[in-house]
Amino acid sequence: MRLNRLWMSLVLMASCVAAAPDGEALYKKRCAPCHDGAPQARMPSREEVGKRSPEEVFKTMFAGAMQPQSAGITPEEGRAIALYLTGKEFGKAAAPMSGMCPGGAKPFQMDGASWNGWSPDTANTRYQAHAGLTAEQTPKLKLKWAFGFPETSVAFAQPTVVGGRVFVGSGSGKVYSLDAATGCTYWSFEAGMPVRTAVSVGSLVGGKFAAYFGDLSAVVYAVDASTGKLLWKTRVEDHLIARVTGSPVLFSGRLYVPVSSVEEASAQAADYECCKFRGSIVSLDAATGKQVWKSYSVTDPARPTKKTAAGVQRYGPAGAAIWCAPTIDAKRKLVYAATGNSYTDVDINTSNAILAIDMESGRLKWASQVLAKDNFVMGCRPGKDGCPAPMGPDLDFGSSTILRTMANGKQILLAGQKSSILYGLDPDQQGKILWQIKLGQGGALGGIEWGFAADPTFAYAAVSDRFRGETSGGLHAVRLENGEKLWSV
Repeated sequence: MRLNRLWMSLVLMASCVAAAPDGEALYKKRCAPCHDGAPQARMPSREEVGKRSPEEVFKTMFAGAMQPQSAGITPEEGRAIALYLTGKEFGKAAAPMSGMCPGGAKPFQMDGASWNGWSPDTANTRYQAHAGLTAEQTPKLKLKWAFGFPETSVAFAQPTVVGGRVFVGSGSGKVYSLDAATGCTYWSFEAGMPVRTAVSVGSLVGGKFAAYFGDLSAVVYAVDASTGKLLWKTRVEDHLIARVTGSPVLFSGRLYVPVSSVEEASAQAADYECCKFRGSIVSLDAATGKQVWKSYSVTDPARPTKKTAAGVQRYGPAGAAIWCAPTIDAKRKLVYAATGNSYTDVDINTSNAILAIDMESGRLKWASQVLAKDNFVMGCRPGKDGCPAPMGPDLDFGSSTILRTMANGKQILLAGQKSSILYGLDPDQQGKILWQIKLGQGGALGGIEWGFAADPTFAYAAVSDRFRGETSGGLHAVRLENGEKLWSV
């Protein structure tokens, strides 16, 4: 009798202990429709996600871009999915390839050659006037040191080189200050989310220097450039899946921050009430992080529009994310920003456009739109319930504008689009198009993305055209004066 009672007690105890979540089954149910999609899908493939650390995957699900898709998943289930995808245990991150610098952090000074932020200048020319290298020397360059990012396989951020240091962010959310000569680490700072922006470094009152950057939860940080100690942090947008991907630009005591989002992806969830996000440029006091002004790329806030057949409310207008660093026009006291597509079919004239914003007040001075009604969210197709109509081709401006003084003394504003079209605009005529040239096939995952450069005579634009064929990419040189193509490789 006692054995029977003991056996029954063990059975009851076992039935009260929940079985461990099945990561594979959860992935197939909740994640596979997007991550096991076609090769040209927007989302990273299962293989790509699997290369990341489990901490990264978990953080993305519960504090990052996938929050809407993760609704209803418990933390235990999220850990199970992360373990299944990566095959790695939590807390088993690899050590960096280089060690700490002997003697710790040294005082930082802004001297020597540099590439500070997205561009060496706030006009975003991405032109290095004092390169220190010749064309003849470059084939002879050899590897001097390498730094392996711990805790992540993803490092999107462009390095900043200034004062003999390299400042760079990572997919794990850590930002590093490395010795430019040896690669040793002076300090690392833990941000809340992955950091894709370049770091902008500038001086503060009292002889200190600050390093500025943003993360994928729309938080902007200022840390002591010498030690990595936090000076301030400010959230620049309250929307759940807003992010800062473009580098903050420091100019005359102000920090100008672009704000984007991945609400386009969240729209795939059938019960998500899309869309409410509006892109913006935020001006912060560089010393304190306090907001001076905020200028939305969509001037009117979203309002209820229609409902889906299932009764899910839709909103608009929305979209016009600003993905890249803004451009400073000190002469005209303007900030230029290039915008992305609209998320809804409520008409706006500021999507797929170049915006000119008053530097002091944040007031929109003019907008030069090159493609109207580019209404796009992921998972939509023409005629699908709840989707915008008409559907656009998703041809954002994914690159910063360039303000360039040409050899003849005149200025031109350059803009590169995912359509593969490079535009030359007149900054004195509210962005009037002076010329345009199509350099490739373009498309939602193609065209001119993330960056191009210009010297006083030519613009140099790289074209991606991913999934458009083996020979579709390339580099093109275009004459600033008239848009004539000089060469392609």
